[in-house]
Amino acid sequence: MKNKAAKRFGVVSLLLIGAILACNLPGRDAQPTPSEPTPNMTMTALFSIVTKAPAISTPVSPAATSTTGAGVINTQPPAASPTTGITPLPLVTTTPLPTAELRPAGKFTANFMTTPPTLDGKWDEWTNTAYPARFIVFGRENVSDKADLEGSFRVGWDNANLYLATKVYDEKYVQNASDVNVFKGDSIELLFDVDLIGDVNSIELNSDDYQLVFSSGKGSITGVKETYLYNPSNVAGPRTTVKIAAVYEAGVIRTEIAIPWSVLGVSPTSGKQFGFALSMNDNDNESQNIQQSMISSVHNRAFRDPTTWALLELKQ
Repeated sequence: MKNKAAKRFGVVSLLLIGAILACNLPGRDAQPTPSEPTPNMTMTALFSIVTKAPAISTPVSPAATSTTGAGVINTQPPAASPTTGITPLPLVTTTPLPTAELRPAGKFTANFMTTPPTLDGKWDEWTNTAYPARFIVFGRENVSDKADLEGSFRVGWDNANLYLATKVYDEKYVQNASDVNVFKGDSIELLFDVDLIGDVNSIELNSDDYQLVFSSGKGSITGVKETYLYNPSNVAGPRTTVKIAAVYEAGVIRTEIAIPWSVLGVSPTSGKQFGFALSMNDNDNESQNIQQSMISSVHNRAFRDPTTWALLELKQ
């Protein structure tokens, strides 16, 4: 019995020893790597220090200190930035700049009128300079000669109004359009930049650039006169406070216009300068409202680009 028990013990012992040795045999797979690496506590501590470090601020000049009697220290505030030798920036003023720098298209003068003109379509009381408006800026193919389309104008002012007087050679007066379409007929257009100095280099329209078109009479020269403001577009619409008078004789349209300064948002004073272009639309087609051609006081007029306009100066 002892021999059998000893044999069984020996067999069991051999089996246990074999099992233990089998766990470390070559070719056995190692333990799987965790899906997330175990944190490296040393690196974690390093990054923790970096993220908690205080932000570096712009250094401030230390206060100056001085020692007085009895060992008392007086702290003085930092000195202000030195200004010696620094040229101050020029103040923005309305002092007129040389005409060539402002508007190469030219300069016109509006003289003060002590007595406002009588609005009757005649030029008898006008002594202001007459300027030409003969540059064809649109529809050249529709203009045959001077008798078909050529113009001139005068401009004046007083404390109440800007005054325009226009003379247009036109063999046929045709104006059957109205309201927003008033330019599609014989009419007069004013481009006016009320803040010339403020945006002298702006090549696009903005809220201080005005475009008005005047009709000398719908249907005939004796018909209803109209003024339509196109720009600034947010306040576009008819302007009934503008006064217009016109006559048509021997192929010549004479028109006088009084534009209240309030329409342009201007307080007039002598010496003020504005962007300015005056143009005349023409339509010889009685059966269709259309803008066939245009002449202007400036040779390269582009209504969307105020730098192509000329300059107008008020003079007293």
